[in-house]
Amino acid sequence: MKEMPARRSDADCSARDEDAPPPALRGRAHVVVASTRAADGTYEDRTGPLLVSWLEGRGLEPVVREVVADGPEVGAAIRRGLDTGADVVVTTGGTGIGPADVTPEQTAPLIEREMPGVLEAVRRRGEAASPAALLSRGLAGMAGRCFVVNLPGSRGGVKDGIAVLDPILDHLLEQRDGAGHE
Repeated sequence: MKEMPARRSDADCSARDEDAPPPALRGRAHVVVASTRAADGTYEDRTGPLLVSWLEGRGLEPVVREVVADGPEVGAAIRRGLDTGADVVVTTGGTGIGPADVTPEQTAPLIEREMPGVLEAVRRRGEAASPAALLSRGLAGMAGRCFVVNLPGSRGGVKDGIAVLDPILDHLLEQRDGAGHE
């Protein structure tokens, strides 16, 4: 006689209480700020510090921040993050439609498994405040064991990204490590 697997019930599922603080994460993170003006010192990087603060607040360490010019430097910086064993690489900037906005093109060759829903959620969230949020072309996915995500270069876009990523980042890293859907 064929044995049937045990049936699961709602009691087998657990969810984090919305009021509970998110669990502390372990691992390394790399923040890449894609901005030619910030890289040459004519513009202050106002998004990188937000991301570093959030990632450190979640327990990731070290969190390295690089400010690079738009273009191939972005891809090189992402590769450096991957080469140092980062668990998370977050880029900010270069996701628009301007001629220098090539962060998605620099990211795409490194992504092995795309996660389009992540940036769809960021764009939907941003659209409420600014319809221009829909023009962001960022990507998200796995590059080996590293989660890579492109966020817009605006403070509002980064805040939207953090709001979307914060409740799922721990589960994403658990899934990467082979955890089930408890």
